[in-house]
Amino acid sequence: MSIKTRIGLAFVLALLCVAGTPAQQQSQAGPGAGGQIALDVVAAPKSGRPVADLQQQDFTVLDNKAPQAITSFKAVTGREAKLEVMVVIDAVNADPQVISIARNQIDKFLQVEGGHLTYPTTIAVVTDKGIQMLGGFSTDGNAISAALDKDEVGLREITRSAGYYGATERLQYSLGGLTQLVSSEAARPGRKIMLWVSPGWPLLSGPNTTLDSKQQQEIFGNVVSVSTQLRQGRVTLYSVSPLGAGESVGRASYYQEFLKGVSKPSQVSVGNLGLQVLAVQSGGQAIDFTNDVAGALQNCLADSVPYYEIGFNAPGSTKPDEYHQIEVKVAKGGLTARTREGYYSQPQP
Repeated sequence: MSIKTRIGLAFVLALLCVAGTPAQQQSQAGPGAGGQIALDVVAAPKSGRPVADLQQQDFTVLDNKAPQAITSFKAVTGREAKLEVMVVIDAVNADPQVISIARNQIDKFLQVEGGHLTYPTTIAVVTDKGIQMLGGFSTDGNAISAALDKDEVGLREITRSAGYYGATERLQYSLGGLTQLVSSEAARPGRKIMLWVSPGWPLLSGPNTTLDSKQQQEIFGNVVSVSTQLRQGRVTLYSVSPLGAGESVGRASYYQEFLKGVSKPSQVSVGNLGLQVLAVQSGGQAIDFTNDVAGALQNCLADSVPYYEIGFNAPGSTKPDEYHQIEVKVAKGGLTARTREGYYSQPQP
């Protein structure tokens, strides 16, 4: 690894510690033995919309492949769903032309059905100056659209041409924006759908990047922190790329190498904190290769309901930040369940 890359990684790790909650503090909030794990579960055929009218006995919850007793169950359908929707415009990782296209598509999304939104919705803009909120939550898509039209997203000072150090700064602002928005939403009741319109932030991983044990421990701490914040906030994250059908296949699919949940520091890469990775692991999706961003946003919402609130008690943990893989199976043929893919738990005091 070159001197430049080594310094750059040290810089990234320092930024990540600022962007996220330190693992030692965050781990205190993780479930111990008997702690309740709440899941928002969607059941759907391989190609089709989520289905309603399933019963508790139709589901099996596996924690590290071991069946768990379901302690709470509720079917949530249609407009009865207590959802809040946040559309996030990423002005850190997209250039002005892409942002302009994305804004037009989001405006189109807001005005479907005459601007009468099904769920309370708001717009957030992530910039290298911080977070811009365009009003509160509202079901008036026309009013939100008017606020979006009046807003001027400033040109970013950090561009892709800034190289490795520019990439580390974009990663900082991106993760900082994510943790800030998730933290603000965690205090609000109910489930949240976060639609992040972005090509994704730098993964800073690859065969030419190596990490020492201290760096791996720092990154692992941030993985635990972000994962726990998303779970506790009941945030399902969707990544929608505005780059269109002409996006590079290699670039768009690279995040898939980091989808598997990590159980120890020696397994981590910075790529485990990628936007698309966090989206899939939260129970959402990563959508690429589409010029119809408005349609993709609509599909994300249609993909989110109906759903099922399922709870179970976390098994005992033998060590701090112990990773538990979650799998939910549906008894009815042809249906697949999707929910968050894992969580980190703590030993009982």
